[in-house]
Amino acid sequence: MGLQSLEHRLERMVDGVFSRRSRGSIRPIELGRRLVREMDDNRSVDVKGRRIVPNDFTVMLNAADHAGFGDIEDALVAELAEAAREYAREEGYHFMGPVTVQLAVDNNLRGGRFSIVSQLKQASTGPGMGSLVLPSGERVYVNDQPVTIGRLPECAIAVNDSNISRRHAEVRAGATAFVVVDLGSTNGTMINGVKISGEQRLRDGDIISVGATHLRFEAS
Repeated sequence: MGLQSLEHRLERMVDGVFSRRSRGSIRPIELGRRLVREMDDNRSVDVKGRRIVPNDFTVMLNAADHAGFGDIEDALVAELAEAAREYAREEGYHFMGPVTVQLAVDNNLRGGRFSIVSQLKQASTGPGMGSLVLPSGERVYVNDQPVTIGRLPECAIAVNDSNISRRHAEVRAGATAFVVVDLGSTNGTMINGVKISGEQRLRDGDIISVGATHLRFEAS
């Protein structure tokens, strides 16, 4: 089911920019399949019994193939990284840090051939890497700096909603876990539909609600 979901995600890209690529070029779905195979083939078990998989991927391409992806490289690597996160969630895999994907040139490769180099890369500090997924699909990462949510333009997540306080809540990395803190807002902050009081620990998939805005927390 996880692989099918990934393939559907990448197929949506083919309907757009990728449908105009020349016949015989490397298709993004091929890169996605190889990427998740890297995750499957290189998984290990940590001391807590969790299945840990690579989170840092370098796609090696012939120079001509690499140049062919030039106009859409940013969209491609972002979509591959998102597909990897989705596959990991569905398969119950864990990452040691943020997922990164990059394209690089290997002049020893023939046209139409590619390889992927993967590794486990640990987050530098704190409990790993967390992120907040906005309704638009945009992702805001939580690291050593708290992510503030509120009406003020200087908030990391600024929301134009009269039901939200100027500085409503913030998400921060603690020593061992991520937490959300209500900053004394007028209408409160909810986690999975339940109003919180003060500080609450976050778990992967939790929904943070402020006013009419819902943010999904994802842990690496």
